[in-house]
Amino acid sequence: MASMSYHISNLLEKMTSTDKDFRFMATNDLMMELQKDSIKLDEDSEKKVVKMLLKLLEDKNGEVQNLAVKCLGPLVNKVKEYQVETIVDALCTNMLSEKEQLRDISSIGLKTVISELPPSSSGSSVTANVCKKITAQLTGAIAKQEDVSAQLEALDILSDMLSRLGGTLLSFHPSILNCILPQLTSSRLAVRKRAIIALSQLVVTCSPTLFGELMEHLLAELKKNESTSTTRTFIQCIAAISRQAGHRTGEYLEKIIPLVTRYCDVEDDELREYCFQAFESFVRRCPKEMSTHLLSVIALSLKYITYDPNYNYDHEEDEDEDMMETENEEEEEQESEDEYSDDDDMSWKVRRASVKCLDAIISTRHDMVQEFYKTVSPALISRFKEREENVRADIFHAYISLLRQTRPIQTWLKSSDSSRKEELQLVILQNQVLSIIKALHKQLKEKSIKSRQGCFCLLTELANVLPGALTDHVPSLVPGIVYSLIDKSSSSNMKIDTLSFLYIILSNHPPEIFHPHVKALLPPVVVCIGDPFYKITSEALLVTQQFAKIIRPLEKASSFDAKPYVNDLFSSTLKRLKAADIDQEVKERAISCMGQIIYSLGDYLSTDLQPTLQIFLERLKNEITRLTTVKALTLIAGSPLRIDLRPLLAEGVPILASFLRKNQRALKLSTLAALEILIKNYSDSLKPVMIESVLAELPSLIQENDMHISQVAISFLTSLAKVYPSSMSKVSSSVLAELYNLVHSPLLQGGTLGAILEFFQVLVITKTSNMGYTELLKQLTAPFHSTGKSSSPSVLHKQAYYSVAKCIAALSSVCPNEATSVVHQFTVDVKSSKSTDAVRVLAFLSLAEIGRTTNLGTERELKAVILQAFSSPSEEVKSAASYALGNISIGNLAEYMPFMIKEIGSQPKRQYLLLHSLKEVISSSSADGLKPYVEDIWALLFKHCECVEEGTRSVVAECLGKLTLLTPSQLLPRLKKQLSSGSPYARSTVVTAIKFTISDQPQAIDPLLKNCIGDFLKTLQDSDLNVRRVSLVMFNSAAHNKPSLIRDLLDQLLPHLYNETKIRKELIREVEMGPFKHTVDDGLDVRKAAFECMYTLLDSCLDRLDIYEYLNHVEDGLKDHYDIRMLTFIMLARLSVLCPSAVLHKLDRLIEPLKATCTTKVKAGSVKQEFEKQDELKRSAMRAVAALLTVPEVEKSPVMAEFISQIRANAEMATLFENVQKDSSAAFGAEVMDVS
Repeated sequence: MASMSYHISNLLEKMTSTDKDFRFMATNDLMMELQKDSIKLDEDSEKKVVKMLLKLLEDKNGEVQNLAVKCLGPLVNKVKEYQVETIVDALCTNMLSEKEQLRDISSIGLKTVISELPPSSSGSSVTANVCKKITAQLTGAIAKQEDVSAQLEALDILSDMLSRLGGTLLSFHPSILNCILPQLTSSRLAVRKRAIIALSQLVVTCSPTLFGELMEHLLAELKKNESTSTTRTFIQCIAAISRQAGHRTGEYLEKIIPLVTRYCDVEDDELREYCFQAFESFVRRCPKEMSTHLLSVIALSLKYITYDPNYNYDHEEDEDEDMMETENEEEEEQESEDEYSDDDDMSWKVRRASVKCLDAIISTRHDMVQEFYKTVSPALISRFKEREENVRADIFHAYISLLRQTRPIQTWLKSSDSSRKEELQLVILQNQVLSIIKALHKQLKEKSIKSRQGCFCLLTELANVLPGALTDHVPSLVPGIVYSLIDKSSSSNMKIDTLSFLYIILSNHPPEIFHPHVKALLPPVVVCIGDPFYKITSEALLVTQQFAKIIRPLEKASSFDAKPYVNDLFSSTLKRLKAADIDQEVKERAISCMGQIIYSLGDYLSTDLQPTLQIFLERLKNEITRLTTVKALTLIAGSPLRIDLRPLLAEGVPILASFLRKNQRALKLSTLAALEILIKNYSDSLKPVMIESVLAELPSLIQENDMHISQVAISFLTSLAKVYPSSMSKVSSSVLAELYNLVHSPLLQGGTLGAILEFFQVLVITKTSNMGYTELLKQLTAPFHSTGKSSSPSVLHKQAYYSVAKCIAALSSVCPNEATSVVHQFTVDVKSSKSTDAVRVLAFLSLAEIGRTTNLGTERELKAVILQAFSSPSEEVKSAASYALGNISIGNLAEYMPFMIKEIGSQPKRQYLLLHSLKEVISSSSADGLKPYVEDIWALLFKHCECVEEGTRSVVAECLGKLTLLTPSQLLPRLKKQLSSGSPYARSTVVTAIKFTISDQPQAIDPLLKNCIGDFLKTLQDSDLNVRRVSLVMFNSAAHNKPSLIRDLLDQLLPHLYNETKIRKELIREVEMGPFKHTVDDGLDVRKAAFECMYTLLDSCLDRLDIYEYLNHVEDGLKDHYDIRMLTFIMLARLSVLCPSAVLHKLDRLIEPLKATCTTKVKAGSVKQEFEKQDELKRSAMRAVAALLTVPEVEKSPVMAEFISQIRANAEMATLFENVQKDSSAAFGAEVMDVS
């Protein structure tokens, strides 16, 4: 400490030197010291340093002054509070000084101090005290009208302070407002502009009352319209306020819009520009309130987009006819032009503002795209001829926004009505393509690079949205493309944009339309491959790759002669392929491009082919290029030209084999794909040694921790077994050991299981030694026989039983002779009293899988055996027997269906299991097969639909739903009739049945269901609580799987849905449990179902929700039961991403319940579960808070700032919040990684 003080006093002494260099160096050293975290100053040193720096602010040397100001930043956090106040006082006094230089340096000093003050949320008192001091001084300086430059600086600093620390100044807000408002009518424009900025920062944090006062004042002034100049200022001010606090401005729009609209007609271009800027701001920041005014704003924008009173566009169009005008007329024109200068013309600003306003409307209203194509699109196209370059660029941008809104939304939730809408939009767009091309093709040869770039960006977007749209217009585009590629004045970006447009149209248009233009297009592209800038080379190689496909499309016959162009393509790409010292992206694109050239044109390369393939071999050995090379070789190996790869295989295959053990997933998958195609197309050229090198690596790839790689590896093994059956005997034991592990894994399903089944079948068919049907069966079933005599099959997971049963069925299907004895053996296993439950379950499941495709009528005892198993004490055996009966019936409907219907009617105790069997039959049988039994089944199901047992009713509902899917036109109306049934049980069964008719795949029932789902959803108003609950579950299923069914009904359904989110007092009752009283809420399940449905609607029907009404119910949910609060916290986090502006609007009311959750304490004597529940609630609430913090401008909310400071002040809450933030950022990072 002493040495530090000594060092500092040494520096301070040097600062008093007469030599400016000494002073400069000493100040610089002091700054370096202050920036160290370790520095601690004693009181005396603090005082001296502060005094000296303030003195240096008045130094004669400018550089020393600048350094002294820079020192103030780090000093603020190193000295005590009263020293900071001393600094601030001195700076404020200097700001009002007569000396201009001192004033400037002091205002920079104040800004530096403000930027370094700790944020108000940190709870530091220094910030509040300093802000109050500065504010008082600044408002004084602003109020004095004599000195304009002092006013400007003071307004600037005040804006900075309000922006960063507005919440701290709450008590000063009224005085700040009173001081700024008069400045809006200042005679100096600069003062007005700074006052507007300061006000826009103030409105973010000020109280609602103060905001109301300000808006009323601005509206009153606007109505007065004292002068055009002040009207401009007030409109600018309202626009700035809505940009910063749109969620607050919305309620005043009804009064503001008519005024702004009125001023659009005043003959003042600047005023019009500000009016349109205000409209743009309202559209972006107050979308809900602007909805009713959009059409009038669009009409105004379209009117002024053509506003150019000083220019005659018709004259320009008739230019060609008027070329022969007399010189005399030209001279006259010259004279008239001298009277009026283009510099006075401000109309372009009006046009630009109106275009930007249209752009904002287009970008924010996806639901109006169809309307835009009818009204806005033709108007924009007609303005592509705009003479002012900047305005033209904005017109292009607006049209690109329209095209982006037209892009089909890629989603699995695609509904049929949205598809129809999109198709209609694309038809309208297709009809406008001709006029777009007419308007653009001249501009493609203009000198202006900005215009050409705009044209190409627009055309690229058009080709993306409407592939094939430019088919008829390629001849008119080619000259423009060539011009931009060869023009010496074209910038790099110009060439890149042109090449990327060329790539897009080559990719998504038919190849034959480019054949007449190859001669013109190819040479400039080849020149670009040699360009020194790597990005141009990279784009040019992509285009060249497309050209290789186009000049010789191998998938269809073509008469075009590609030979003359092969040399150009090949030699330019080869040069890049050989170069080692080039950019990584160019290396990869050169490899891919050459791969495509060899694939399409390999037979033209003659002697050049083998040396090029050797280069590929070299690239295969390089870690950086190996993945791209593997993909290129896969492409070449699949070429219909049968490219000769033999010289490559001896060295290449072992290299590929070595890639299978590399720790790079993409490389493993690509290598397996390459090896598979080599096996298929070059089997006669592969030596046993090569195959063995690959086989050695395969067992380690078949692991349950990466099912996709396992699937690809097994598919490769299947291909290998078909081509080289003998090779299997060498690898069988190690591969089969891994396969058995996988079959017995609980994770096996889907594609990987399918690949294993096919592999086993191929093994048996190819009769590879030691791997016959019996041997495989023995190995597959061994673990089930060795599970000891324990009664419960607990050793292997349930999924393993199903997987093994499917394997047995697959093997039996290719060995029908051996299968008969196996079926008999399974029947014996089930009957035998010595069999364990594990053996019985496997036997039943195997019989089920075999019986599904084979008629097991020869096994006479099967029915009796299954019925006997229904009485087994083991639930697993009963379930397996039920599954078996269903599946065996599918293979032999004639015999088993009447038997099952009879049993269901006569065996009430076995009803549940028999109904499960029936469900299996209905799910997997064809409509024709079941036709004779439909009436019997229907009658039987309705006999049981009023069963008291909910489990039975569920199965009946599923059977009814799946039966309806088989013949929807007959059965759906009958199901609808049952809605009027008097029994609530029957109604709930019918509604649940409808849930089972809805799936995420298109089905025949969809149009019928769409017409009548409204009737089924009327049960949301049913008097019975359970019927309303299942109705909500069905609503949720429709919203999740097929939103198109309910989208158009949402206006009628949402009030009933929201009604179910309310807590009903009459459903809450007290139950006595011994000495304790326990509260039971019978309405909880219904509310939970309603909130789950609301959550689903967020993803599938967001555009149909009134998000403000929706948020009111989310707010209620935040105060509800534990389960519902957990769900609404997740909803709030989702809403923060989807509708940030609406969340910001309601923020104050949403924070209160979150705060209540975070500060609630559990009673001391509560059970452990209560503490765990409360912790989970807090953590979930904190996640919602962390999500709210991502909403733009949320940090400016006083309520949020106060809540965050409350969290930080409490150690326990602060730790929890930090952990939650870390988790959420890690999750986001993982998502980003996953996408990459």
